[in-house]
Amino acid sequence: MGSGQWHVEKRSTLKKESFLKEHGTAVSESRSLSIIVLGASGDLAKKKTFPALFNLYHQRFLNPDEVHIFGYARTKSSDEELRDKIRRYLVDEKNASEKAEALSKFLQLIKYVSGPYDSEDGFKRLDKAISEHEISKKSSEGSSRRLFYLALPPSVYPPVCKMIKACCTNKSDVGGWTRIVVEKPFGKDLESAEQLSSQIGKLFDESQIYRIDHYLGKELVQNMLVLRFANRFFLPLWNRDNIANVQIVFREDFGTEGRGGYFDEYGIIRDIIQNHLLQVLCLVAMEKPISLKPEHIRDEKVKVLQSVIPIKDEEVVLGQYEGYRDDPTVPNDSNTPTFATTILRIDNERWEGVPFILKAGKAMGSKKADIRIQFKDVPGDIFKCQKQGRNEFVIRLQPSEAMYMKLTVKQPGLEMQTVQSELDLSYKQRYQDVSIPEAYERLILDTIKGDQQHFVRRDELKAAWEIFTPLLHRIEKGEVKSIPYKPGSRGPTEADQLLEKAGYLQTHGYMWIPPTL
Repeated sequence: MGSGQWHVEKRSTLKKESFLKEHGTAVSESRSLSIIVLGASGDLAKKKTFPALFNLYHQRFLNPDEVHIFGYARTKSSDEELRDKIRRYLVDEKNASEKAEALSKFLQLIKYVSGPYDSEDGFKRLDKAISEHEISKKSSEGSSRRLFYLALPPSVYPPVCKMIKACCTNKSDVGGWTRIVVEKPFGKDLESAEQLSSQIGKLFDESQIYRIDHYLGKELVQNMLVLRFANRFFLPLWNRDNIANVQIVFREDFGTEGRGGYFDEYGIIRDIIQNHLLQVLCLVAMEKPISLKPEHIRDEKVKVLQSVIPIKDEEVVLGQYEGYRDDPTVPNDSNTPTFATTILRIDNERWEGVPFILKAGKAMGSKKADIRIQFKDVPGDIFKCQKQGRNEFVIRLQPSEAMYMKLTVKQPGLEMQTVQSELDLSYKQRYQDVSIPEAYERLILDTIKGDQQHFVRRDELKAAWEIFTPLLHRIEKGEVKSIPYKPGSRGPTEADQLLEKAGYLQTHGYMWIPPTL
């Protein structure tokens, strides 16, 4: 094992020990932790929430002497039936045998309660089950911790939060807490988001509400602040004097896959750009916070969002892949975009004149998400190599996590010829024995620790919707049309033309290839 890998594993072990020490390990001093997954029978809970909880348990971040997990949904079911439903999502065939014992113990921590989302009867039964667990763990009244994860459609957030507040809230005056995790989409526009925020805000303090955006839990998104503010050579380069443009790209190589009716209500801007990509933009563009305290970081993100000028229609290209309307749940006259490229401009001293290009699409020719920072041309091109391409710093979020700097070097040989190459940090090669955690694992752990750094604050959400709501309303009125594009393509050709107009220069003859072990 390389020294770098040893240090990473050592730090991981120390973090676990520190976390367990901070949150208690002895049963006699237990502050029980109850994690309640509402919508336990749904896809999100089965595919993301429960697997994340199991991985935290397997890595000893959830203390079996303290934790108990409750599933709540309308479906009438038993503890065993829920355990059987989620079992196959928790481990894959490769590591099933080595995790068999942990899986068995984890499943025994899960209890199921059924009931409606708008009636006190079911939530009183849920509260009784939670209280019985807390008593069994010898928790003093009010000292236990209750985490409610709403793996539910936003339409039921208000009644569910009302029931939690009325029936299941823990006393917090003796060290206990109640926290609420809500999933996107958090509203459909500024008005609906503010209405939802107001309804939940009347019931819970902002410090209790965790608006989850799983992109903020991705390894290389979390690395952004370290890259920018812990490395000297980036500091003088990260501005309009050196950077020509910034692209933040999300591509999927499949369509709506039977979810057309649901997707048609939202579209690619609400689904991906207004939340995931805009959050990444904030981290790329923000100023250095005065500390790593969550509020200081979120303050700087809000300043970025408030500096974005209104989006111009001529700096937007929408697309809809051919065959999208074949889904019987999609209206025949749907204008909902499955692809969008939009240019955001930040009106401040650091970024004036630099286009931030946000691009997302379904049914594309490849699957990836990355951040591409393109630098300006070198003045005085004595090597006559500008046509080969500009310097770029690329952060590949998924798949094959990596960071690489694209630069011009001398081609090996007797002649003075230049070629594009890269300085490459590919995670699978550099950190071979380190398991990169899933985003949901990290974010659920943050909620337990009470760290809101990677969650969206109410004023941040409002500022994000203020940017996109006018455009979304124009799309709904048919004022901005979606252009058809072929599945498996790059999207509409008009999008490439928009990139060129914005000043992006594509590198021809070069392609980054992930290194092999």
